[in-house]
Amino acid sequence: MGLFQKSYPPEIAGRIPPGQRLVKTWPVLHYGPIPTFDGANWDLQVFGSVEEPFTLSFQELRALPTVTVDADMHCVTGWTTLDNTWEGVPFRAIIERAKPAADAKWVIAHSAHGYTSDLSLDAMDDDDVLLAWRNHGQDLAPEHGWPLRLVVPKRYAWKSAKWLTGLEFSPKNTRGFWEVRGYHVHAEPFAEERYSYQEGPRAELEP
Repeated sequence: MGLFQKSYPPEIAGRIPPGQRLVKTWPVLHYGPIPTFDGANWDLQVFGSVEEPFTLSFQELRALPTVTVDADMHCVTGWTTLDNTWEGVPFRAIIERAKPAADAKWVIAHSAHGYTSDLSLDAMDDDDVLLAWRNHGQDLAPEHGWPLRLVVPKRYAWKSAKWLTGLEFSPKNTRGFWEVRGYHVHAEPFAEERYSYQEGPRAELEP
């Protein structure tokens, strides 16, 4: 058990990955300015190695069936928050509509200002992954990703890209903004997959 977990009750300590500390606030971390949003000049594009590419306006997105997911969040900088309640569209609904091709192995999330993040389709195809616009019953604040944020609870929080504008399915991985700067392609917190030097030689070939 890591240093930070020792001071927590067992039922809490088991939810905090090694090297993490529990915080009660929601720290704001991102690169670049917060984008503006007017509700009109925005859409979500789903494209790449899929049979049915499509684009959703904000109104069309909000009209889709929604789910609520309770999940913890772990930031690679060392903080963890517990019991976040997210509301949005399940990623599996995107999969069902887009129909990924047989060669689709990766998903590249595209966000404002050209930011990208990458994860294997296996990691994304989970029942707690969603495209969220609400947290704890409130619309996301702009600094936390409004109008749309990808949420991937089982990975470090940089994989939960803010200000989402596109999802690209691909047979080949393309490392994202932080991944090309030395961060791990898979980013599993309980395995402490923080940095690219920890990756094996086949990291980008094995989801």
